[in-house]
Amino acid sequence: MPGLARKLLIFAALDGLVIQQRGGPSTKIAYKDNSITQVSKDATHSETSGKTFEAFGLVGLLTVSKSSFLITIVKRQQVAQIKGSPIYVITDVALTPLSSKTEAELSIANTQALLQKIDGDHGMDESDTDDEEGGLSTGISDEVGDDSMPTGSAALSQPHRRTTSVAEDVIARKGGYGRFAQKWFSKKGWTADQRRNLGMTSAESNPTSSDESSSKDIRAKAAELPAPDDGPKRNSIDVVESLLPKLLRTTQILFGSSQSFFFSYDYDLTRSFANRTTSNNEGPLHTRVDPTFWWNHNIIQPFVESGQSSLAMPLIQGFVGQRSFEMDPNPPKVIVGLDGAAKSSVELVDLSATQSTEQNPDSGVSGGSTDRSTSHKSFLLTLISRRSVKRAGLRYLRRGVDEEGFTANSVETEQILSDPSWGSGRKLYSFLQVRGSIPVFFSQSPYSFKPVPQLSHSDETNYKSFSQHFKYLSDTYGSVQAVSLVEKHGAEAIVGDRYEMFMKRLNEETPKRVGFEWFDFHAICRGMRFENVSLLMDTLGEKLDSFGQTVEVDGKQLSKQEGVLRTNCMDCLDRTNVVQSACGMRALESQLRDEGIDMSLQPDQTTQWFNTVWADNGDAVSKQYASTAALKGDFTRTRKRDFQGAIKDMGLSISRFYSGIVNDYFSQAAIDFLLGNVTSVVFEDFEANLMSSDPGVSMQKMRQHAIENSQKLVVADEHEEFIGGWTLLTPQLPNTIKSLPFEESILLLTDAGLYSVRFDWDMEKVSSFERIDLQHISHITYGTYITSTLSAAQVDEQHNVGFVIKYKAGADDITRVNTRSMSNIQSRAETDLLAGSSVSGPQSIFKSFTGPATPTAPELTVLALKAVPVRSAVAGNEPRLSEMEQVKGICFEIERMILLGQVVELGTERKSIVESGDIISLSEARKSTGLLEQLTHSIKKLVWA
Repeated sequence: MPGLARKLLIFAALDGLVIQQRGGPSTKIAYKDNSITQVSKDATHSETSGKTFEAFGLVGLLTVSKSSFLITIVKRQQVAQIKGSPIYVITDVALTPLSSKTEAELSIANTQALLQKIDGDHGMDESDTDDEEGGLSTGISDEVGDDSMPTGSAALSQPHRRTTSVAEDVIARKGGYGRFAQKWFSKKGWTADQRRNLGMTSAESNPTSSDESSSKDIRAKAAELPAPDDGPKRNSIDVVESLLPKLLRTTQILFGSSQSFFFSYDYDLTRSFANRTTSNNEGPLHTRVDPTFWWNHNIIQPFVESGQSSLAMPLIQGFVGQRSFEMDPNPPKVIVGLDGAAKSSVELVDLSATQSTEQNPDSGVSGGSTDRSTSHKSFLLTLISRRSVKRAGLRYLRRGVDEEGFTANSVETEQILSDPSWGSGRKLYSFLQVRGSIPVFFSQSPYSFKPVPQLSHSDETNYKSFSQHFKYLSDTYGSVQAVSLVEKHGAEAIVGDRYEMFMKRLNEETPKRVGFEWFDFHAICRGMRFENVSLLMDTLGEKLDSFGQTVEVDGKQLSKQEGVLRTNCMDCLDRTNVVQSACGMRALESQLRDEGIDMSLQPDQTTQWFNTVWADNGDAVSKQYASTAALKGDFTRTRKRDFQGAIKDMGLSISRFYSGIVNDYFSQAAIDFLLGNVTSVVFEDFEANLMSSDPGVSMQKMRQHAIENSQKLVVADEHEEFIGGWTLLTPQLPNTIKSLPFEESILLLTDAGLYSVRFDWDMEKVSSFERIDLQHISHITYGTYITSTLSAAQVDEQHNVGFVIKYKAGADDITRVNTRSMSNIQSRAETDLLAGSSVSGPQSIFKSFTGPATPTAPELTVLALKAVPVRSAVAGNEPRLSEMEQVKGICFEIERMILLGQVVELGTERKSIVESGDIISLSEARKSTGLLEQLTHSIKKLVWA
């Protein structure tokens, strides 16, 4: 099978964008329908106008609304080599529009001009200069050399005379493009951190003034990305186009400037050595990867489906770092000096050239410095972290677990020890460990430096996902040892206690026991004594030894790791980094002992090479989840903790706080969209609510479950026939048409009554309910129901509909409020609630309900209900009925049951009680929207959108 294309030429043809492979076929993407076909090289050669640029691979095809863009890798940097295969980090990408030849040529010409300008300014490829600095093997190189591309942000286009509406929008909204923009677009601000992320040494020179001016120029050029042809005038509710510039900029920063995506043309980065033997080594690379860590799977899929396997290059997000080091198999012996103190014999050696041959014969050092260096043994340490695409996202917007058992910030880290040349006959060692959020449902508000966790959902729902999570870990890695680093007292203990409770239950109910250790990091390491982590290593030592490690020789697996350590704190960042690096050092010491080397006898005990690569890994994972480098990074790098590090951590915490409340909301929506978890509807939701829903929790399942639970609890009369149940929006205050915010409630219909149920969605319990006798309903009106005019989606009269039920409250109507938990209700038999009757019997849950039955009132009471938007952003959830169809169906179903219960004289015509009419019209809604409400929304939109 042909391998991946290593260099591509991009140019615009008459009817499509052409991707020409060096020495291979050409591929064309049609402007009209984005169809992908393979064409001959001769057929496209005559169509090029000289406006081309070179790319190192494809990220994918971004399609949103009516616009499509090809994402190509225009800058890369080699950061490691594994078994002779170079590993690259993407340092920049270009987004080329697919609307027309004119727009594509403009973008291509501008990208070409800027790349040539950068090449002329720098004249040297970073990957050439950094290989030696980063300790990489210089003997292995790609057959296609990188262009001269320094670290920075590649322009997507240059200014041109025709200013499109999208470009104007970008310029008007500059400065609000997400959490990465200000820092990762500033080479001055992030150069050192970027280089550490790539696995290079931390001793870099300051960027030159030319670099800074180039970076500023790039930012200015990138702001004028060509837009698709205007075409017909867009619909007023098409808000996706208005957010398109922000989405494009976020995409460019995510895949390019963030320098957090890695690839290889030959090596499968998604699989560890332990997992590699189970995969098929034949066929294209994309058919062999682990989908859990394949980040561009969704946007590269059009090329896979069209058979363009040579263009389908898998990307991982995370970290790849590499360091070479030497160890002495025969370290200098320790001798006793004249003063009786133990000294290393190396202290007796004068390393100057004049005295190198005049050493003490009893020193144990044979000869001079040249002889001594030949006794050293070289090794290569490689660290790979793979972020899972499951429950992917940003700090406070993705916490805990989802319904399938996947946790937020789930990362698999592999530490590899090998020979620098990966030569034959030498052992290769691999050690795996994982991190992930606490596997229970909880959330935290970003509007606090240390927010209190809020638990959600019932114990049964939590335990189901909890057990699924550990089943997945057991199936993937074997035995599991879980370590929780959260506090045992204080705010964090809420989720820690639930973690421990479910773990005890899991071990009681399943034969495969999961180890659990609760190590209160803050309490045990109080006073910056992080070295106390060694106490945890002592506790876990025997269990970790039983897991073993994966060992290979010449591609043959001698042993396989049979268990994994799962570590978490609240964010799975700072405390987790310290513990994982300690565990990695313990594994390294064991591996070197197998090689006949005792690290405790080495004269150099600093292991700076090890500390640096692990600190870089922690910073990279932290930036991808929380937008800043990791806290406690000074200890990971130096094994020392001081007040300067504490002050630095304070600054990082403030930066995280800012990103959490300002930038992360749109970035989260973009990540979900790029991964294929949601459709473009998510941007309509964002425009309306300035945030998006969590696709990891199925609202459709939750609503159905809530309807079933509510039916069991509130429909107490067994003689009532259940007709149907729906979830609808209702004003916060009863007997009103508009009182914000609207709450999602449940409406149940039986053959005798109508039940309006207020539901606690976090705890999955009924809060209160009201029962209305069907014969007391006098009128139902359905129609337009506009409750806000702040966004385009909220003023759409087709989707904002509802109905109002007017009824005269009678003796058979009841209202009850729950004052205690309902979680112990198992069936209707446990309740003794009859319509309109008092509560009796010790087993009745409603004995704890307060308030007498609602007294009869002469005036009509209203129950206002609005349809929940049926268009879901979650991919695959296509609506079967529109909002209006749903509302009309409910109204006429209620009317049908009312008429069935009425007795009419023969020959008398039944009169319909349902009519159409506006509940709140658009004009009325605009009048009632106050200036303060509009101003507040505008400020929020300015900050977040």
